Amino acid sequence: MIDLIRSLLKRPVAPGECDRLRLAVATLLVEAATLDGRFDEAERTCVLTLLSARFDLDQDEARCLLAKAQAAAAQSVQMVGMTQLVKNTFDYDQRVELLEMLWEVAYADGQLHDYEANLLRRMAGLVYVSDQDAGAARKRVIARMGRTDGIA
Repeated sequence: MIDLIRSLLKRPVAPGECDRLRLAVATLLVEAATLDGRFDEAERTCVLTLLSARFDLDQDEARCLLAKAQAAAAQSVQMVGMTQLVKNTFDYDQRVELLEMLWEVAYADGQLHDYEANLLRRMAGLVYVSDQDAGAARKRVIARMGRTDGIA
């Protein structure tokens, strides 16, 4: 799975755009994690793991990126701008993989809050991923988690 996540950035990105993209992805993950009013240790660990794997960061770099993302999320940064950067930078498969990352964070605490589910559905539209592919991404995450009850 880590190799799959690392392969998400297939095309080179300009250095400044790369930093903005990393912050955008991290902030979206934080948004997914905090919509239920909590950011527990399981969600924090999941976000750090995904950021480390996705952007090939060591733990200190991932923690720094997470701190910046939390600050950005606390400032009510416009999600549309972040998703537009993702949509314009990632190819379609990479955007589907981003949705999988977001579902992993949303399910990290073992529950899916209605606000989290709503965010992920809106996110799919904002990054131009079809409903069918977004649903398949969610099912893949549920299967990887070993859940058979289809956590609602």
